[in-house]
Amino acid sequence: MSQFFNNIEPNIIDDEMLQKAIEEKCPEDLGDIARKESINVKVVTEIQFSFKNILKIDNLWPLENLTKLQLDNNAIEKIEGLESLVHLVWLDLSFNNIEVIEGLDTLVKLQDLSLYNNRISKIEHMDTLQELQIFSIGKNNLTILEDVIYLRRLKSLQTLNLSGNPFCSEEHYRLFVVAHLPSLVYLDFKLVRNSTKEAAALKYQDLTKPLEQEEAQVLALQEAKDAKQEELDYHQAAFVEYLNGSFLFDSLHEGDGEAARLAALPGVGDLLPPYKKEFVSVCENLYNYGLEEYGKREAEVSKFYKRFHEILAVNQQESKRIISDFESRNQRRLDELYQAGSGETADSKRAQGKEDIHQLWDALMTLEALVSNDLEELLQDFKRSIDVIASTFTENIQGMFSQCRDLEIQYLKKLMEIVKATLKKLDHYELKEDFPDDLRQLFKDKNNVVNIINTSHSIRLRKIDKRESDMLSNTYQWQKSVTEKAFQTESDRNRACIEKIVCFINTLQKELDSTVTLEPTH
Repeated sequence: MSQFFNNIEPNIIDDEMLQKAIEEKCPEDLGDIARKESINVKVVTEIQFSFKNILKIDNLWPLENLTKLQLDNNAIEKIEGLESLVHLVWLDLSFNNIEVIEGLDTLVKLQDLSLYNNRISKIEHMDTLQELQIFSIGKNNLTILEDVIYLRRLKSLQTLNLSGNPFCSEEHYRLFVVAHLPSLVYLDFKLVRNSTKEAAALKYQDLTKPLEQEEAQVLALQEAKDAKQEELDYHQAAFVEYLNGSFLFDSLHEGDGEAARLAALPGVGDLLPPYKKEFVSVCENLYNYGLEEYGKREAEVSKFYKRFHEILAVNQQESKRIISDFESRNQRRLDELYQAGSGETADSKRAQGKEDIHQLWDALMTLEALVSNDLEELLQDFKRSIDVIASTFTENIQGMFSQCRDLEIQYLKKLMEIVKATLKKLDHYELKEDFPDDLRQLFKDKNNVVNIINTSHSIRLRKIDKRESDMLSNTYQWQKSVTEKAFQTESDRNRACIEKIVCFINTLQKELDSTVTLEPTH
């Protein structure tokens, strides 16, 4: 349709066009709000820009909650400017001048997409559209039938329109598409019958079977990768990542070339296996204890929020009862005021109404004060529990890391004993002839050997300290964030509740005041 705009000046989506589109699409009352507040209307969910001769998609970022967008019948050449519209479900870009499918990566909720009647020559860049159910790309420049195989990755796709493309004239076009996209229900506006699916599967089984096998392998690899990442995420949440094995021990000796040379000393090789076994055992204890404590932390947080919502539920039930009783009285009073109109009786009723509203205010605010006190007590108990959990955890892991350091110190002592014995033999020319030449050269400088050993020991201790420090820091951050979040949640709730009460009371007062100017109803 864009060819009809050839003699018209191209447009861009500016504030004026956006404002007008909002006013046209929104209900009358929302349109009034839009006119008052310019285009900053986040409640808008649908908007239409059809037949506007738009050349470029731009300035749509304020509509962050948009779910339906019509940009059909324009002069758009590129899909862009949609990154912020992450809630988009329905998108119409038909009848434009688009040549490449792009710019859709963030639209992961998209279910219906029309690119009908454009200039697209390849189906691509749609990997993130896993919720897409309806896709129209008919009347474009698609010439390679095999390109439709790309759509196999869109597992939710059920309705597809390819009609009007050059490859539609190929023999067995429909069978080829149905064979490679077996989940299709409709193709080119026609129901895909079971008989068609069976014929297509039989005809192209030599092509589809290898694809299915390859996809199964890719899926298995992805599932294994996801499972591994899920396990790592779980371990990180428990602060015990890479402690269930020899990773920490191996990292202590990683990159220590000088220390590796000393492993050739007679007797040193016998020191490492028992050292590693005990060290890894301590790490395993850390790992298991960390997972156990993580479960306790999660349970404590869950218990708090469960009790938090129970208290609120009781409060809300009582609030509804109070408001319901008031509204029954208030409605009768308003009816009587409408009938009385003016006079002493009406004035008396209004005075009663004001007093009743004031009593309602007192009741609701008192109720809110009571629930705030209950929740404050709950919060303080929660904070004390979290502090105990964190301090106990900290104390115990410090003890376990001390065991790791003790094992390293014991290893150092035994290693130094072997080195001293070797130096003594060297001084007395008692070393065997097969003693490695590089070690013989190294041991000529006694101080150098001792420095190498001490430096390696210090590096290993620092690595142990670093892992302990990370664990302690994570524990502190968890302790701080979980309590701050709980207190902030209650603060936000309290503020919002008071605002609602004030707004409600003001509305009731205005409603009562408005009866002064009303004539009696008949």
